[in-house]
Amino acid sequence: MCYTKKMKMLKEKIIELELSLLKPEIRSSTQELNRLLADDFLEIPSTGTPYNKSHALNRIPSEEIPEFTLQDYQLRVLGKNLVQLIYKASIKRQNQDVIDYSLRNSIWKLIEEKWQMLFHQGTQCQPFVVNNN
Repeated sequence: MCYTKKMKMLKEKIIELELSLLKPEIRSSTQELNRLLADDFLEIPSTGTPYNKSHALNRIPSEEIPEFTLQDYQLRVLGKNLVQLIYKASIKRQNQDVIDYSLRNSIWKLIEEKWQMLFHQGTQCQPFVVNNN
């Protein structure tokens, strides 16, 4: 298989995993989140206060799930079995008219034959045109 096709397939797989973390049935399941987040997971949210996997497993299932739109994906290979997904996201929280815009990046690592998110960060950015496709 050629390198370009492998990269396309890898990018599609990582985007699929990223999107799965936004699904209500995944976000509400500690077991599913545990499967997708690496044990040494670290997130730096827009508040700037980092938190780990344990905090994520306690927080995410109880959150109201906002409406996410993701677009403009870029995949970077950082090393063997280590990739970074960079994309834009718009987030509309329930019962709010405001839409938040961010540039996000996630680092995924292949651990024991399964991809897990190792790191995630969202940084607020200027509003952008949302692709509705």
